[in-house]
Amino acid sequence: MINQYETVFILTPVLSDAQMKETVSKFTSYLKENGAEIVRVENWGLRKLTYPIQKKTTGFYNLIEFKAEGTLLDKLETEYRRDERIIRFLSFKLDKYAIEYSTKKRNMKTAKKIEE
Repeated sequence: MINQYETVFILTPVLSDAQMKETVSKFTSYLKENGAEIVRVENWGLRKLTYPIQKKTTGFYNLIEFKAEGTLLDKLETEYRRDERIIRFLSFKLDKYAIEYSTKKRNMKTAKKIEE
């Protein structure tokens, strides 16, 4: 069964801008190759961590929202664990209310861009 998921991952802050973009595209490509449909990708930028992780106090936050089979989530998280550039990740299935909220938020951003 196809479900909608959101995955947020934190990249180590020592990466260059190009390395960060390459890492994000690696995971979006991985999802596409395994039959996922990418709904949106957001770069939240460099943010302070709540507590140090691997002696780091900041990290590059990224979000990928996608539709896929449930089995793909386990494979994706295994890929996260194998990549030393990822210091933390969290993936979860969106329920119908979260999907509705996400769609509204996306539409509002699109409307704002059109107004500008």
